[in-house]
Amino acid sequence: MTDVFGLSHKDTSPAKDATPIQPVKHEQVVFCSDERSGLYAIIAIYSTALGPGLGGTRFYPYESEQAALADVLNLSRAMAYKNSLAGLDLGGAKAVIIGDPATTKNEALLRAYGRFVQSLGGRYYTACDVGTYAEDMDIVARESAYVVGRTPEHGGAGDSSILTSFGVFQGMRAASEHMYGTSSLRGRRVGVEGLGKVGHRLVDHLIEDGAEVVVCDVSEQAVERVRLRHPSVEVVADTAALTAADIDVYAPCALGGSVDDAAVPRLKAKIVCGAANNQLAHPDVEKQLAERGILYAPDYLVNSGGVIQVADEIEGFDMARARARAARIFDTTLKIFEMADVEGVPPGAAADRLAERRMSEVGRLRGIWLRR
Repeated sequence: MTDVFGLSHKDTSPAKDATPIQPVKHEQVVFCSDERSGLYAIIAIYSTALGPGLGGTRFYPYESEQAALADVLNLSRAMAYKNSLAGLDLGGAKAVIIGDPATTKNEALLRAYGRFVQSLGGRYYTACDVGTYAEDMDIVARESAYVVGRTPEHGGAGDSSILTSFGVFQGMRAASEHMYGTSSLRGRRVGVEGLGKVGHRLVDHLIEDGAEVVVCDVSEQAVERVRLRHPSVEVVADTAALTAADIDVYAPCALGGSVDDAAVPRLKAKIVCGAANNQLAHPDVEKQLAERGILYAPDYLVNSGGVIQVADEIEGFDMARARARAARIFDTTLKIFEMADVEGVPPGAAADRLAERRMSEVGRLRGIWLRR
């Protein structure tokens, strides 16, 4: 599943022990506790070089406080890179609430959390993530002005998969331009793994562009929904069959880690570009892809349409404006491929460098004093 932020290879699944903590410097880490409501949360702000930190609130039954801390530190760092590449004037932050949302989530807890978000004075904007929903953000917003990802009834952006899928399609068009010399997917065979909110919308874009589409999903209902809408779609049994299929583009849009040591040798696709978080099982996989002449579009770049969509709420949501911003994913992806070729590094490394460069160059302007 892809969450609203579609986090990158820097993201991790919810940590199970203390080892994933990375030796990076965060600007601020806040522990939030309200005994009466049962709230225990951690808010991590990695960087505000580009603006207030933006990142969702993950509600998860972590095994320990240390595991929760590991997760929030990694996730907040990932958001800084994602927001930078998306061209947003927003830094990177994240929050986790420790507990089982099915049994411990309640109005008092969410409102207590909102008061802690408010106490940061706008340094952190929150939104929904794993275990939280737009309706939860409406409750948090009753105590804080710094909440996005709300329901349309409350001025929110609604279903973020709309621009997530659109952004992935733009990244795929850029990959096609770089690999084949044309941004059109017409006549190309694209394999889409996962037909959830993002995956089934991506199929719509591909069919409209003239691509031939091959799909798989563990849910027969999800497959049938797509086949009813697009009878021409071909269905294969599972991920192993899809990665081995005669396709030009492989689009992982389900769980992370599907591009692993076993998948790379059987891949016939020349492009990997999808919405899933952490598509590469480990960092060396990108090198293996490059050695086989397979172009990888960094996931935390191409799936950033969701964060672009919810971030637009800060200005007062306008879908046309947000869509125009998400369309720029095409240009950024193309730029990263060109950087990778010139600098002799994988696209993931080039994406990291571009994100870091923007944070550094724009962030330094904060040193120019302005009267307030």
